[in-house]
Amino acid sequence: MPMLLHDVLDQAAARRPGALALVHAQGSLTFDELSRRAARLSAALGRLVPPGAPVAIVGDNGPEWVEGYYGVPAGGHVLAMVNHRLAPAEQAAVVEAAGARAVLGSPDCLSALLDGGHLPSGVTGVAFGPAYERFIAGEGPTSTAVDRQSGPVDPDGPAWLIFTSGTTGRPKGVQLSHRNLLTGALTNGMARGVADDDVYLYPFPLCHVAGHNVISYHLRSRPVVLVPRYRTDAFCDAVARHRVTAASLAPTMIHSLVEEAGGGDRSKLRSLRSLSYGSAPITPTLLQRTVDLLGDVDLSQGYGMTETAGNVSFLGPDDHRRGFAGDVGLLSTAGRPGPLVQLRIVDPDGAPSATGQVGEVTVHGDQVHLGYWGDPAATEEATLSDRSGRRWLRTGDLGRVDAGGRLTIVDRLKDIIVTGGENVSTREVEDVLSRVPGVMEVAVVGVPDPHWGESVGAAVVVRPGAGVTATSVRSFARQWLSGFKTPRRVVVVPRLPRNALGKVAKAELRAILADGDRLPGR
Repeated sequence: MPMLLHDVLDQAAARRPGALALVHAQGSLTFDELSRRAARLSAALGRLVPPGAPVAIVGDNGPEWVEGYYGVPAGGHVLAMVNHRLAPAEQAAVVEAAGARAVLGSPDCLSALLDGGHLPSGVTGVAFGPAYERFIAGEGPTSTAVDRQSGPVDPDGPAWLIFTSGTTGRPKGVQLSHRNLLTGALTNGMARGVADDDVYLYPFPLCHVAGHNVISYHLRSRPVVLVPRYRTDAFCDAVARHRVTAASLAPTMIHSLVEEAGGGDRSKLRSLRSLSYGSAPITPTLLQRTVDLLGDVDLSQGYGMTETAGNVSFLGPDDHRRGFAGDVGLLSTAGRPGPLVQLRIVDPDGAPSATGQVGEVTVHGDQVHLGYWGDPAATEEATLSDRSGRRWLRTGDLGRVDAGGRLTIVDRLKDIIVTGGENVSTREVEDVLSRVPGVMEVAVVGVPDPHWGESVGAAVVVRPGAGVTATSVRSFARQWLSGFKTPRRVVVVPRLPRNALGKVAKAELRAILADGDRLPGR
């Protein structure tokens, strides 16, 4: 019988029952304690909702989330993750779209859902804290209408349901099976390496697919430290207090770290040996500032998405060191495919592209999701079948693979700007603008243009007192970019608009740029 998610905890508890598994704001749990609590949650849900029914979860990072990671799928239920940063009406829409019969959540989130009348009728809410403790102890709500007849849990059935961030459209529910998630965690652990004495800090929202990192470290019986939400001071304090050796950060978090901790006491970060990053592009300038702050730390990049249950391509520490030693081009790549992944670049007709040619990145392997919840048309649209019948995920990313097998992501397929018949990569323009002295963050999108169809627009966040203006940004860009690539509209903003997962909200950015300062001519 293939492994299931909760087997990770059970095996770790059998090997090292008293070893630390989870550190959180209220305390800590050993592997034996975490395994038992996940089992009690599974049993309690079995008394409340039928097998196979989705169970939603919402709230800040905490132990209940990790118990849900393992305990909800253990009984054949589906863990539907709801982002706590969404408005209550948006959260309710996710609960309804998932068809959840129960919601586990922080008291504030559940109160907002219940008091506002947002939850669909017939949905039971269980609040973290005393009510949750009574529930997993068998004293909470139950249902006499539950059909308790269930067979073995299917490793290829849905275990987690994660709704995509929706930067380009309505969020879609990504179904991830036990096999998907375990393969993603194994790929991650093998590609990056987990040391026998590692202590890992997880800073992302646990409603994010980055949660596969938790499984990666639990597979090696290593402890995971949670912070409720990322803040630079809390991150640094947690690293120092728990002697954290490994962490993952998004580029926006890394930017905050180097800005806020770069000029202060760096001794709190002394135990950190490895730092991985991903989820969005990063500039070589920010990477260099990270090395200046952390010293000889092992840096690794991961490229992946919700639909691949984690990362599928990795740029490791050796390649980073070669990049900093002079082979700068390496730092712009996403590295090589993980050991359990097949990756292929295809042309618009789905035929394999030659080495070095730009095309759509497609992925095959046990990490690829089951499909979109209740949306077979979207699933089919994102799937490509080859001549042998193997199904490949169309990532929507444009990339190329060099002779050394390294992947470079050129842009999102939908983010290519077509201006006057010329294609412009938003990422290329962002890389140039990030080098403007005083620019802290930048995002580039295409905006409607009555003459050229689209033109390049940019929003920049600048360091206070730096004296950066739209004109100076354009002047710098024109030194490095051709006329059609140079932004015609530039706005200086206090912050970039971001969605609930911290990614740049492209639709909102286009609206901001629609009224931006415009550069005449090309």
